[in-house]
Amino acid sequence: MNSKLVRTLTVGAIAVGAAAMAQAQQHEPAEQNVDAGKYEYDRHCAECHGLSGKGDGPFVQLLRSGTVMPNLTELSQKNGGVFPFTRVYGTIDGTVRVRAHGSRIGMPIWGEVYQTESRNLSPIYNPDVFARAKILALIEYIYRLQEK
Repeated sequence: MNSKLVRTLTVGAIAVGAAAMAQAQQHEPAEQNVDAGKYEYDRHCAECHGLSGKGDGPFVQLLRSGTVMPNLTELSQKNGGVFPFTRVYGTIDGTVRVRAHGSRIGMPIWGEVYQTESRNLSPIYNPDVFARAKILALIEYIYRLQEK
């Protein structure tokens, strides 16, 4: 009798666990559809570079006269058909200085911004890894913006 009770409880626990997993899996696809690169671009880049990446963001008028905002959709085209990954990464993380972004102190160097964000979120995150992941997601999105 005791073993029947244990067996019944075990089967019940497995059934409840399987139902909970099935319920969780039904909600997973919505969470997987988050486009981290687009989110970062819309949040940090679109003000100047525009939602389309063509350099027509609403902050362009605030820049110095004569400053032309680059069209991010033409990066590959202007680089012999090859996406300039290293240059784009360096521009975003701050290792490559961009005149339009101002001095290193005044420019929002996203590598430093993301590292600070990581420290503010949780002490268990590695700030370098956190920043690198965000920058790579952003670069992947900019890559998708390239005109064919």
